[in-house]
Amino acid sequence: MARRHPHALPSAELDDRLRSHGLRATRQRRAVHAALARHHDHPTAESLHREVRRRMPGLSLATVYKALEALVRAGASGRIVHADGVARYDARTDQHDHRRCLRCGRVEDLELPHRPDRIADIPGGTFSITGYRLELLGHCARCAAAGRPTVTQHSFSRRGETR
Repeated sequence: MARRHPHALPSAELDDRLRSHGLRATRQRRAVHAALARHHDHPTAESLHREVRRRMPGLSLATVYKALEALVRAGASGRIVHADGVARYDARTDQHDHRRCLRCGRVEDLELPHRPDRIADIPGGTFSITGYRLELLGHCARCAAAGRPTVTQHSFSRRGETR
C-alpha cells in the first residue's frame, strides 16, 4: 500500500471539517478516510470496504458508502463517476486532473498545475463556464503490457458518429 497521499486532508483537520458541516467524526469515517488517503488510484467503495474491514471486521459496505458520502459532503474527499456508473473516490480535494484507463477503469492523478486559462478562449455562448475537468483517456501500464483489447467509451458523441 502506498504512503499517505500528500494532497489528502490531514487527519488532524478531518474532525473539524466534518463538524463544520454538521457531521459527527465517527470511528468508521476516520477509518475510511485513512484508507482512502493511502490510495493514489481512486478506489471504489467496495475495494475500500475490503481494506477497512480487515481492521474493523463488523464494518458493512453500507457504512462505507455512508462514510464516503459524509466525507464528500464535508469536502474531505471527492467522488468521480464515469459513464459506466462506477463511483471512485479521491482523498485529494484540490483542483486537479486525471488520466483513466479505458480497459480496467483505473484513475490516476495528473501532476499538472491547474490552469483556468485553458478554457479562456472557449466560447461559452449562452453557457456560463465556471470551471473544467481534464481527463486523459488511454491504457494503464498493466493493460497495455497485457495487450488487452479496449472497448472505447466516450461520454459524448458527434452527429454522424457511432458510439
